[in-house]
Amino acid sequence: MCFHYVANQRIYRSPLLLVLLAAAVLDCRSSATEPVAVPLAQSSLPSGDGIAAEVIGAEERQQHPAFIFFDDFESGGIGDQWDETRNPNGNTLSLVSLKDETAPVGTRSLKVTAHLGKDTGGGMTKWFPSADDVFVRFYVRFAADSDYIHHFVTLRANRGLTGGDRWSGFGGAGNRPPGDQRFSTALEPWGNWGRWPAPGRWNFYSYWHQMKASPDGRYWGNGFRPETQADIPKEEWICCEFMLRHNSPGQPDGEQAYWINGELRGHWKGFHWRTDAALQANALTLESYVTDRWTKNPINVVYFDNLVIASKYIGPEKPR
Repeated sequence: MCFHYVANQRIYRSPLLLVLLAAAVLDCRSSATEPVAVPLAQSSLPSGDGIAAEVIGAEERQQHPAFIFFDDFESGGIGDQWDETRNPNGNTLSLVSLKDETAPVGTRSLKVTAHLGKDTGGGMTKWFPSADDVFVRFYVRFAADSDYIHHFVTLRANRGLTGGDRWSGFGGAGNRPPGDQRFSTALEPWGNWGRWPAPGRWNFYSYWHQMKASPDGRYWGNGFRPETQADIPKEEWICCEFMLRHNSPGQPDGEQAYWINGELRGHWKGFHWRTDAALQANALTLESYVTDRWTKNPINVVYFDNLVIASKYIGPEKPR
């Protein structure tokens, strides 16, 4: 069964349209440019401990060649290490102390509070020098009042790090991106149009120049997820990590994968992410963006901590 690759998960909710969508995009025939799921038993990707277990201190991480960026939210103000901050009315982002036995390393975390009907939550964006393989790891905790979330943690490809080039990977919802201008992938919870308990289950939400179209002929993102997985728990810290491997322009040798608490959960190959080597995944947005019509709770709280961007598998933190 080929339910690893599902297009246009955001807007088509009726049973009839779901049937049409299944007939259109859940096709078991593979091609040179159609991504396919790798059986986890056959994946060569690592699991368990990674470089985070070996390189613990902040100074060591600054010197380690695999670490590109990290923020443990232990010092400084909101967004001090980030390039762009979205904090509507100054009350969606805050730095808070969480002292309990389940907290990750450290004593302070980023709290994102979305007020339904008043704002869409908030977040931050960091541009960074890219690598052939980009790994993003973060800890997240969904509060008891967390509902469905529209967008979450997104890795975007831009043509550069300065001026207008650094914005080339943003926007364009509903349109298939040019292969030399942008692509993106996001690890986020998805509620299956309200069928799964909020916040849902883990899912890749990806845009690239060979993505599948929706029945209306537009492009609303393609979903990638395992055939079966557990609902995302609330009120506990979860270590999330995902990887994007750039393709060689002209070759469908790109990949993406994700891990939960150090366990590989999904791995896909066959992406032709880009047609130009100048286009690189070099911007990360960390946010809780709430607008989905399935969201009912007036207040939605998500906590983030210990975010790392690296060129190698990161893995969970070791207790200190």
